[in-house]
Amino acid sequence: MKTLTAVLAAATALAGPVSAQEITQFNIGILGGENAQDRLTSSECLRAKVEETLGVPVKVFTPADYDGVIQGLLGGTLDYAWLGASGYAKIHLTDPNAVEVRLTKQNLDGSTGYYSIGVARADSGIASMDDAKGKVFAFADPNSTSGYLVPGAELRDAYGPLEEYFSEVRMSGGHEQTLVGVQNGDFDAGVSWADGQGNWEDGYNSGAFRKAADAGLIDMNELVEIWRSKLIPEGPMVVRAALPEEVKEKVTQLTADLWETDKDCAYNVAAGEAKDFVPVTHADYEGVISARKLQEGQ
Repeated sequence: MKTLTAVLAAATALAGPVSAQEITQFNIGILGGENAQDRLTSSECLRAKVEETLGVPVKVFTPADYDGVIQGLLGGTLDYAWLGASGYAKIHLTDPNAVEVRLTKQNLDGSTGYYSIGVARADSGIASMDDAKGKVFAFADPNSTSGYLVPGAELRDAYGPLEEYFSEVRMSGGHEQTLVGVQNGDFDAGVSWADGQGNWEDGYNSGAFRKAADAGLIDMNELVEIWRSKLIPEGPMVVRAALPEEVKEKVTQLTADLWETDKDCAYNVAAGEAKDFVPVTHADYEGVISARKLQEGQ
């Protein structure tokens, strides 16, 4: 098992020893993107492990949209979450002292990034984003990095105002909703996220495609990739900054060790195959924070 002592030493030095028993409950927030029951099922193993480690009741909350988790962390009602980079940027721009960045997902090749991937039905005649002109296009959520911030910016740079390029632009409500909507013909095309590694027919190694394919919600053979963004920094796992230091360290260490201690649980948390959960810092997200600040200014 890895040791995060060096990573956490600076923060620990600023706080005296605090008992985990100073908290009476620990709340985990899970971003939208799949239905609430699936989110609860996928995260149950982590919930149980955190509860055993901290010795207090642990509850999982599955708000309908990304902003529910963001506001929960800002308001102090949520203690732990895996955010997208854009969601973290919103929190930091609202209150830079609300959360601490701890870990991120590491792909099988050692990278810590992923892609926003455009998708359409294989039988739609749409094989590229050029073919999607004049069609109904779906993004996931205004606070999603790969489901809106990055693809929206890159597509605007390439094609101009999206409301003019596409016949209609919709927010599906989440990555799962986009993928199912494209397959069912509710949208002509849309974007979702994946590590871009492994086999297309599997939904790549990890990400929303893999999770939806594993659940039997989509058939990758009926879909085709039509576009891919530049590499996006994988979002951070964050803890509420006001928590006792011992609590933050225990939860961080538990998650960091998950691929070594329980691969099935790690697979659920990572939305597919990955190598590890590794330390990350605020500095890794400064570019996304700048992009988010620019977007909000517009």
